[in-house]
Amino acid sequence: MVLSLRPNQSGLRAVGPTDVPLGLYIHLPWCVKKCPYCDFNSHEARGQAPIDAYIDSVVLDLEQALPMVWGRAVQFVFIGGGTPNLLAPTQLDRLLNSVRARLPIEPGAEITMEANPGATEPLAFQGYRDSGVNRLSIGVQSFDSEALHRIGRVHDSREAEAAVESAVSVFERVNVDLMYGLPNQTPQAALYDLGRAIHFGVGHISHYQLTMEPNTVFANRPPSGLPDEETVEAIESEGRSVLADAGFTRYEVSAFARAGQPCQHNLNYWQFGDYLGLGAGAHSKLSLPLEGIFRHNNTRRPEDYMKLVGEGKGLHRRIEPVAAERLGFEFMLNALRLTAGFDAKLFEARTGRPLAEVLERISVGERRGLLQRDRGGWLPTALGQRFLNDLQMLFMH
Repeated sequence: MVLSLRPNQSGLRAVGPTDVPLGLYIHLPWCVKKCPYCDFNSHEARGQAPIDAYIDSVVLDLEQALPMVWGRAVQFVFIGGGTPNLLAPTQLDRLLNSVRARLPIEPGAEITMEANPGATEPLAFQGYRDSGVNRLSIGVQSFDSEALHRIGRVHDSREAEAAVESAVSVFERVNVDLMYGLPNQTPQAALYDLGRAIHFGVGHISHYQLTMEPNTVFANRPPSGLPDEETVEAIESEGRSVLADAGFTRYEVSAFARAGQPCQHNLNYWQFGDYLGLGAGAHSKLSLPLEGIFRHNNTRRPEDYMKLVGEGKGLHRRIEPVAAERLGFEFMLNALRLTAGFDAKLFEARTGRPLAEVLERISVGERRGLLQRDRGGWLPTALGQRFLNDLQMLFMH
């Protein structure tokens, strides 16, 4: 069944269910404090953030977007930020129930929520679980209070440990974000952080390097004492060994999981699946089989987002088609982050393009030792993982 979108939404037409999985991303843009390294769309909550009014806007945003996903069920939900655990459990319950009333969520769907230690009492975790969240992702970054202070985090080691300990007592699926390459950090200190996360029994660890992202405080005023390249490489190498010995498999550049614990929402993202983004600054990628593949960007400032959504003209959401000649690059930009790589069928199913369009570039990657054939597809070699940017850029149109 084909439905026409409102004229203010670029005249796109929606279609019925497709074979491309659909995820839902909901963004809460406020934080207790903006971290100096953070380039996400987050805003310091000065005073009381208008969360209830914002939830109303997110629900209205969903209603306006429904024609683009009509007839499709959501397979994964991710509530990110910002700091989503600024939501009270009752507010989260209202948000998720409002979504369920308008868009079908498959039974047993993974529903992830991000949380930061120090933003709410760990006792709230049970309330989030009762609302339907079944996976918690905690932004710990480090279990060292001094290291946390140097990167501008609002919590200390005691709050970090309390949050993780509480999370694993409530949720069967818990991720801990850990950052390495922190100011004055030694390999021993970085491995201590991994050891603490492993000790608590979490099933997923995101282990990534502190980077000086553009338009951040640290980009303009880098902290002193950043480890040299040799130290960072030692942390990476030894960290992977520690995680492997503890039963974690590296399935993406910075993601490590025990059996059955990879993040399904993120896998869908990296495998070029579809996702609808709601909230200020949220992004979407949707496949409309009769029209092509489209990316959406919501306006970033929360007050602007709420105002524009309320006007009902679709002006909060910028929609652009992905050019056919760019689809191969966009697919590879995501899929090559996965250690398992991709196969020919997935490429053609998700892009709608023949594999022949990228075979020459795949061959270049093989000749340079960056790609290797694996049954019906290809995966990055160890060299390809190390020089991932070079590998991805082979597919730039």
